[in-house]
Amino acid sequence: MRNSINSKISKIIEVAKQLPVFTLDDLTSVETNRKYLSILLSRHVKSGNVVRLKKGMYVTRDYLDRVDKSGRSVIYAEFISGILYEPSYLSLEYVLHQHGAITEMPTAITIVARKKTVSFKTPFGAYQYHSIKSSIFTGFTSKRDGDYLIFRASPAKALFDFLYFRKNNLINEKIIAELRLNLEVFHKNDKKELRRYIELEGSARMKNIFKTLWKN
Repeated sequence: MRNSINSKISKIIEVAKQLPVFTLDDLTSVETNRKYLSILLSRHVKSGNVVRLKKGMYVTRDYLDRVDKSGRSVIYAEFISGILYEPSYLSLEYVLHQHGAITEMPTAITIVARKKTVSFKTPFGAYQYHSIKSSIFTGFTSKRDGDYLIFRASPAKALFDFLYFRKNNLINEKIIAELRLNLEVFHKNDKKELRRYIELEGSARMKNIFKTLWKN
């Protein structure tokens, strides 16, 4: 009997080890008793063999170790951003820093989402999701990197989002200058793209911020 139970547990964990992220639903092909699965996962979370990313979402320590050894931890962390809270895309400081538009390293992975603002803490760091209205939930692409599908804003959209969430505070030239943005990384096409988003958003404040940034 014990051997049978141990065999079932091993089979469940082996299935879980192959998945970049999993929920109870992903394990029901091996075990249909969800209460049993919950108890089993709770035990493995306590032992450190399974990591809880958020309520109901997990990854095995074995999988994370393999990711780390392969040097793909950053890619995996970006992939997780689109799984923890859907739909969403990488943007704001995280993307701007990647393109050299800001020099200070973000303290969290910053993401734009259609749902309410929320944050998560994981073994890879903090994730901050900022809610945006549906009409300007655009300007991002999806790119597959191996097994991972990642959603990321273009540099222009990341800048738009960065300014959009600060627009009520960006009331004069001095405050805008204090953002210390490196605008040299944005080319002519980026500016055109940014202008499209500003027209789509439609506020006079955003139009004035754009004019102030590039008045020279």
